[in-house]
Amino acid sequence: MKHPATRSPGQEPSDKAKSKPPFLIFTDLDGTLLNHDSYSWTEAQPALDLCRGRSVPVILVSSKTRAEMNPLRLKLGLVYPFVAENGGGIFFPAEETHAPPLGATRSEGLWKLSLGAPYDLVVKALTEIGKELDLPIRSFSQMRLEEISSLTALDLDAAHLAAMREYDEPFIIQREDRLDLGLLQDAAKRRGLRITAGGRFYHLHGNTDKGMAIEIIVSWYKASHAHVVTIGLGDSPNDFDMLRKVDYPFFVQSLRSFPGIEDEIPGLNVTKAKGPAGWNEAVLDMLRRKSMGGFLRYV
Repeated sequence: MKHPATRSPGQEPSDKAKSKPPFLIFTDLDGTLLNHDSYSWTEAQPALDLCRGRSVPVILVSSKTRAEMNPLRLKLGLVYPFVAENGGGIFFPAEETHAPPLGATRSEGLWKLSLGAPYDLVVKALTEIGKELDLPIRSFSQMRLEEISSLTALDLDAAHLAAMREYDEPFIIQREDRLDLGLLQDAAKRRGLRITAGGRFYHLHGNTDKGMAIEIIVSWYKASHAHVVTIGLGDSPNDFDMLRKVDYPFFVQSLRSFPGIEDEIPGLNVTKAKGPAGWNEAVLDMLRRKSMGGFLRYV
C-alpha cells in the first residue's frame, strides 16, 4: 500500500506540534490503557499525568470507532491524532492541527484520513465469506444494541457508538470448533481484505493495519523533528503490526498467552502487571529513563 503524502509543500505541523518532545507513545485501548472489564484507566493515571506534564503525545490506536474514541481522547485530555478501526482511519483534532496530511478531509471537528475499505463493502464480503465457508458468523451489523452491550459490557449508549463503524466489522464465530482460521484468512485475502483477532472479536477490514497507520503519523511528526523515538503498547494479535514498527514495543500482560511472541517481535518487552497497571509500569519506566539521559532497554 502506498502511503499518502504527509504534508503539502511549504506546510508544517503547527507551532504547538513543533514544541513536542521526540517521544511518541502509541497505545491500544481495551486490555492495555483501559481495564478489559471496567474500561477504567485509573491505574494508568500516574503515567498519563507525567505524559501530560512533559507534553509527550499519547496516540490512541484501536479497533474502536471514531465515535467511541473522540469522546474518550477528550476525557483523557489528549490533543493528538488517533487511529480508529484497526488502521482504517486516522483522525487529527482540527483545533490542534494546522497542516494535516494530504488527502485528509474535514469531518465533525476532525481531519479524517481514510486508509481502509468502505464499511458496506466489508459487511457484504463478510456475508459472502460466511456462506462460502459454511461458518456461523455473527457480526455487529447483524446485532441489536442489546447484544453488543452484552458481549462488550458497554451500556447501550456506548454500544451505539461502537456500532457506528466506518471501515471494520467485528464478528464472532458461534461454533469455534468449526473455525479454520487459515481458510478464513484466505477467503478474506482473495477479496483484498484482512482478518485480525482482537481482545473480544475477530475483525474483517481492508488491507490496512495499525502499523501502517502509525508509520504515517510518525512521518507527519518527523516533518518537524529530526529525531523521534516511538513506544508501542498492546495486548492482542491486532497490535502486533504496530509493535513491530516502534522502537520500544511493550506487550501488556493479558489473560491470554502467545507463545513465541518475543521471538516474533524483536526487542519486545513484557510488562509484569496486566492492563492499565502494566501500561503505567512501562511508560513511567521509559520516561524516567529518558530523563536520566538515555534510551535504555526496559527490564
